[in-house]
Formats: sequence, C-alpha cells, structure tokens
Amino acid sequence: MDWQREKERLLRTLSNLGIRDEKVLAAIGRVPRHRFVPKPHLDMAYANVPLPIGEGQTISQPSMVAYMTEKLRVGTGDRVLEIGTGSGYQAAVLAEMGCEVYSVERIPALAAGAEEILRELGYRVKIRVGDGNAGWPEAAPFRGIMVTAGAKEVPGPLMEQLETGARLIVPVGLPWLQYLTIVERTREGFRHEKDIPCSFVPLVGPYSY
Repeated sequence: MDWQREKERLLRTLSNLGIRDEKVLAAIGRVPRHRFVPKPHLDMAYANVPLPIGEGQTISQPSMVAYMTEKLRVGTGDRVLEIGTGSGYQAAVLAEMGCEVYSVERIPALAAGAEEILRELGYRVKIRVGDGNAGWPEAAPFRGIMVTAGAKEVPGPLMEQLETGARLIVPVGLPWLQYLTIVERTREGFRHEKDIPCSFVPLVGPYSY
C-alpha cells in the first residue's frame, strides 16, 4: 500500500467533512494509522470507518478522532487524559498535538499492545490499566479529558480532575446511540453542551448503562 497517498486521501476527506483546525489535520497526517490497525484490516487503515482491534473494541473512525481532538482545544504542553486507550491511535494524535498524554485502559492486552506500538513510534504516552471512571487523580488537574466510550452520564470524578477553563468530552446516552457531551469547567461551575450524535462501545463501571 502507498500509505502516504492513503493518508493524503484521508486528510482531504476530513477537510471535506468540516475539520478546519490545521494543527489537528497536521497531527493526523503525521500519525501512521496503519500501525494501529490489525493486519486483517490493513487495506482499510485510512478509510473513514471504525475497525475492530480485538477484545470487542474498535479503533474510532478518523473523522470522530479529528472532531473530538478539535473540540478538546488542547495543544503544546497541555496535560491531557484519555479514557479508553484501545489501539493507542487517539493517544498518538494527542501526542502529535504536543500534549503530555495520560491514558487509562481497562483491558490489559490492549494496554500492552498500545504501549508497545507507541513506544516503537517514539510517543511518550503514560498508560495504566485500571478503571477509567476514576480517571488519574494523582496526575490531575488536566487541560483536557477525552472519553472514548459511551456512558449513561458524565463521570463525576473526571469532571473534578479538570482545571478551570478546561474541557471534558464524553459520549453520553443509550447503548446504541450517544451524543458527545462537552463539559467545560468555569469559575462559576460546570457548563454542559450536547453536541453531535455518535456510537461508541460502552464505558464499563458505575457510569455504564
């Protein structure tokens, strides 16, 4: 496969779908997505579709990765928490944005696989196996928190780990349909915004369905 050509095609698709942040597009353009996709699906590595990665989990479609990254509004030097490491692809994109990335994954095999690939590619992402609902309190506060699994409500512990002015993005709703919910911590409290519809694998734990 001509990975560079496939990558350029993906970037055109993302631009046509409304992704405007040049830093986000540049970050996605630098991440070799094919390294995070299992061999049986390599021919679809840069297609704008979610793909299975084993353990009943998926790698999100690139347009959703781009959209959530754009909405998080983070950049160089920002400390960011990701809940749901999965393949490690989203963490790589955040690292390419210049963020200091912490990522929590509940499935040990996925965490180990993501850690190996990220290390091979030179990304310094901190990964732990654990309950994403609890976040990573000793590393808080975070400039951004991204949850890549659907929840029935916004996890309270994650809200408390935001710094003032920071954003938490989490899919909230039903098992078959959620809406991205953007929570911003202000000096007056938390502001919630219901955004686009989406469909993610479920967040396991107290905030599950």
